[in-house]
Amino acid sequence: MGTPAAAAAAVAGRRRSRLRPPHRAWLVAAVTFLVLLASAAFRSSLGILLVPIEEDLGWTRADTSLAVSLNLVVYGLAAPFAAALLDRVGVRRTAVGALLLIGAGCLATTVMTAPWQLSALWGAVVGVGTGSVALVFGAIVAGRWFVARRGLVVGVLGAAWATGQLVFLPLLAAVVDAWGWRAASLAVALVCVALLPVVAAVLRDRPADVGLLPYGGTAEDAAPGDGPPSARAAVAHAVTVLREVSRTRPFLLLAGTFFVCGWTTNGIISSHFVPAAHDHGMPATTAAGLLAVVGVFDIVGTIGSGWLTDRVDPRLLLAVYYGLRGLALLAVPSLLGPGVEPPLLVVVALFGLDWVATVPPTVVLCRTAFGPQRGGIVFGWVFAAHMVGAGVAAAASGALRAASGDYTPAWLLAGAVAVTAAAASLVLPRPGPGATRPA
Repeated sequence: MGTPAAAAAAVAGRRRSRLRPPHRAWLVAAVTFLVLLASAAFRSSLGILLVPIEEDLGWTRADTSLAVSLNLVVYGLAAPFAAALLDRVGVRRTAVGALLLIGAGCLATTVMTAPWQLSALWGAVVGVGTGSVALVFGAIVAGRWFVARRGLVVGVLGAAWATGQLVFLPLLAAVVDAWGWRAASLAVALVCVALLPVVAAVLRDRPADVGLLPYGGTAEDAAPGDGPPSARAAVAHAVTVLREVSRTRPFLLLAGTFFVCGWTTNGIISSHFVPAAHDHGMPATTAAGLLAVVGVFDIVGTIGSGWLTDRVDPRLLLAVYYGLRGLALLAVPSLLGPGVEPPLLVVVALFGLDWVATVPPTVVLCRTAFGPQRGGIVFGWVFAAHMVGAGVAAAASGALRAASGDYTPAWLLAGAVAVTAAAASLVLPRPGPGATRPA
């Protein structure tokens, strides 16, 4: 039995522990969550603006679809270069620069007069800005600031990316209905400006910048590695990494399955679900509300996937996710109508549960297959494949709609490629020892 003094000291120690502020990594993760949430919402908002822009300016679906496809491709291709530049430019300056690009691009769309300007502004400028602070940005922040709970944090940040592009669509649709599409673009620009001081005050490149170790890590985990000496060297490094890994079986399988992930999410759902529902007599605000339901369920699915990725073979998780997504896509043509019936809600919930659930397992497989130094850039290229898949799907789905008069062939094709990705996931290389150990 201890002395009264020892007991008092123990109680005091427990009180100090309870009063100790949380590790700064959680604050950095929270601000990163906000940046990803806003960036994803801004990138996907063009799906709500398409019809109002066409009606206001007299443009065709081909004019606006070009901007959508260009935005998706540029968004994806920006990611690996942003991942390489992060070591040179830094997390905070990357986020600030990206928000400035997004805000300027959205603001400029309010005065555009020709279709090429939409492609240049939304396709290129907003595409580069949002691509610089996309999933790769979140994965790198999580990798630098967390050792323990890394899979969970990647899942939470992945949920921010998906939730942003879905949950806020009804809000933007309401703004468009009330004040027009230009008001929605202006609102996006103002939110970017509002985020700038928060990002500048909180984000730091690494825990060592504020005298900390990564959460749950050691001094060895905090080693920064050799960064590129210049921005040009960073870009060259990203290309070099691609050249080194592009012919390896793990990269081809990871990039191929994530190409399908982009096809079956951003490519057809984000870009064409609202127009497809409109073809069946469903109001645009109702269809956008269904996408918001996808976003709500995605929070559960992606965070849950992050938790599972710390414990279960990520290859099996990917096979389940793609398989379920394929079944849901195959069911869509028979379920769309002027109203929302319970079976459609079930499919929408299923979409949500595995919308970005593929991200945590894919991040872990990239890191274990190619190492912590190259894993972030490799995931950047894998993510680029995701968005190229989305861009191809956006164009192909529109072409199939134009050729057949409805979206049924597009839904069936998307379901088929998802089932193919499920099978491909099972032949991915086994992750290294400890990759699924709980933190």
